[in-house]
Parts: sequence; structure tokens; C-alpha cells
Amino acid sequence: MQIQPYLFYNGTCEEAIAFYREALGATELFKMRFKEGPPDPQRPLPPELADKIMHATIQVGDAQLMMSDGGCMTHHDTFTGFSVSLTAPDAATAQRYFDALSSGAQIGMPFQKTFWSPGFGMLTDKFGVPWMVTAPPLENPSP
Repeated sequence: MQIQPYLFYNGTCEEAIAFYREALGATELFKMRFKEGPPDPQRPLPPELADKIMHATIQVGDAQLMMSDGGCMTHHDTFTGFSVSLTAPDAATAQRYFDALSSGAQIGMPFQKTFWSPGFGMLTDKFGVPWMVTAPPLENPSP
């Protein structure tokens, strides 16, 4: 079984894919635009959606994120009730990912050592996606 986040962007999916490629080394696995889907005479495609992303999948490390501009049809402006958790192999790599995601972001907790990890930080990226970036936990966390 796999659980994969499916993130909806308000018309900025293409920009998000490019950003995650640069910030996290993401690889684009699949991308389909709305205009590439079969026509539905009952629900004609609005022209402004033709070049927007219907579905995309990117690979980030061992995980996949599914993405779409479908959110621009439902008028959601924010992501709420979750964070995407990114665990790097070590504190230096986690710091590098945090710094890269920080471009245009709102920092909730600066990247720093905690009682459970040599490095942890929280931010909401420029697309409104909340991230928790962490290094593997310490062997013996202090209470």
C-alpha cells in the first residue's frame, strides 16, 4: 500500500514543479494538460484551463507527489490541516532543502537543533504548501 499526497494548486502547478525540481531535485514522471484529455460535450473545457496541468507526478527522493491545477476550478486559496514532511539523510542535507524551500516562504520555525533531531524546521512555501523538514532523529533524545 502507498499513500501519496495529491496537491492542488490554484493555477501555479507548472511553476511548483519547476520550483521543486530546483529546490529538491524532483524528477517529473508524468504531466498531462487539460487540453490533452478527451472532450466532454456536457462540460466543455474553459479556454483558460486548456494549458493548465490536469495531473502530474513528481519523484522526490523515494516518494512521489501528485499535483494538479484542478484547484483553480474549486477556488481553494490555501492548504490547511496537514504538512508535507521531508526527512533528509542528514542535518546538512535537511538544512539545504529547508533553505531551498524558503525562497518566498513563510517560516514557521527556523531550521535548528531540537531535543529529538539534529535539525528541524517548518515553513509554508510560496505556493501555500506547509513543509516540515527534518534530519533523522537523535539516538537518545533528551526529555
